[in-house]
Amino acid sequence: MAGRYDSNPFEEEEVNPFADGGGRGKTSNQSTYTGSVPPVTNSRLSPLPPEPADFYNPTAPVNIPLDSTSDLKKKERELQAKEAELKRREQEVRRKEEAAARAGIVLEEKNWPPFFPIIHHDIANEIPIHLQKLQYVAFTTFLGLAFSLLWNVIAVTTAWIKQGDPKIWFLAIIYLISGVPGAYVLWYRPLYRAFRNESALKFGWFFMFYLLHIGFCIFAAVAPPVVFKGKSLAGILPAVDLIGKHVLVGIFYFIGFGLFCLESVLSIWVIQQVYMYFRGSGKAAEMKREAARGAMRAAI
Repeated sequence: MAGRYDSNPFEEEEVNPFADGGGRGKTSNQSTYTGSVPPVTNSRLSPLPPEPADFYNPTAPVNIPLDSTSDLKKKERELQAKEAELKRREQEVRRKEEAAARAGIVLEEKNWPPFFPIIHHDIANEIPIHLQKLQYVAFTTFLGLAFSLLWNVIAVTTAWIKQGDPKIWFLAIIYLISGVPGAYVLWYRPLYRAFRNESALKFGWFFMFYLLHIGFCIFAAVAPPVVFKGKSLAGILPAVDLIGKHVLVGIFYFIGFGLFCLESVLSIWVIQQVYMYFRGSGKAAEMKREAARGAMRAAI
């Protein structure tokens, strides 16, 4: 019976971390319980490093360098200086705009066409109501000229392909790239400013170059054989000449002839209406007085 309580040979050895080195080889059933706490001795585990006294103290003071406070004040002063500079520039720009408005100078912002603004155009807000319809029709003639010259390039391109003469195509390109900007600068913008500012001299400038515009449209509609047998303009004479040889080219030229005719008729109506307003509003007499004063100043 005594062997029943003998030690188990397969039992693992228990190691007490609080036991000293001399008791490492003892098992639990070899130790003797005396009823008192065993003495604390060295352990196999190395002790943890000591923690600071205020490690768990949330109220411990945090050292903040004084330089950060001075940097914040410096940045605040810089921002205030920039803000003051922006306000000064804004006031200066506002003074210039007011001075320009008092002098009658209008700052034109490019807003047309909307997808790629290249010119300033705002009939609804800048042209008097009784002149807006006439201005819109004049703007239609400007766009009509651009479309007529573009179609002229298409028609002349077909003639170039059929006849193999590149000179007429280069002339058509020159008409397009010089005619559209020239029309805007020479007669459409002067008319726009004349209606907006009621300037008599702008009216005179418009009449002079708009007559040249009408003359060109009539010449293009006829297209006499003056330059390269007239094939560089899609008029009636080259259309009749080409319809028998190349039907498609002749049709393109007839369409160009119709566009130039429509442009000529509409332009004649515009200049008549502008002239009637010019005479009825007293601008003709004003222009004569301004011309007389200019001649007198030149003579003096």
